[in-house]
Amino acid sequence: MASVTGWAAASTQGAYPPLPRAVAQSFYRRMRAVAPAAVGAIERDRAGDPEQIFSDTACGRLAGSLDDAGLRALGMWTHHWCMRFYDDDTRVGRRLVREIAARPGLGWTADEVRWMLRESVSVGPAAADRFTLPRAAAAQLPPADRPPPAQWSEAQVPRQRRPGLSG
Repeated sequence: MASVTGWAAASTQGAYPPLPRAVAQSFYRRMRAVAPAAVGAIERDRAGDPEQIFSDTACGRLAGSLDDAGLRALGMWTHHWCMRFYDDDTRVGRRLVREIAARPGLGWTADEVRWMLRESVSVGPAAADRFTLPRAAAAQLPPADRPPPAQWSEAQVPRQRRPGLSG
C-alpha cells in the first residue's frame, strides 16, 4: 500500500512548485467538508453491487447532489484518499474518481491541478490510476495554465460526458 503524507506532498520540491500554505489549507478545509458524506457513501457502495449503475450508487447520489465546487472538493478528497490508501479496497473510490474525471466544465483551477499532480507523482507507480483525475482536470484548464504532458506518465484521460448523463 502506497502512502502520501498530505501537506508534505503539497509542499515538497519537485516538478511542480510548492503551493502556498494558505492555498493548500483551503483545499484541505474544502475536502474536510465533503469527507464525512464521502466516507459514508464509499462504505455503503463497498457493501453493494459493484455492477450497479453509478447514478444509483451512494457515491453517484452524493455526486449528483453537489454543485461544481462541491464536486471538485469531492474529487480532490477522493483522489487524496485513493493515493494515500491505494489497494484493492479503493475500487469504489477509484470509480468515483473516474466518474468525476468524466464530467466536463467543473472549473478546476491551476492550483487544484498542481496539487493533485504533486500527490500523484509522490505516490509513485504503485497507484496505476494516479493521473486519472489530474489529467482530466488539466484538460479543462486554459492551454496556458496546463502543465506540460511530459511531466507525467501515460494515463488515459476519461472521455468527457455531456452534462446530465450518467453511467
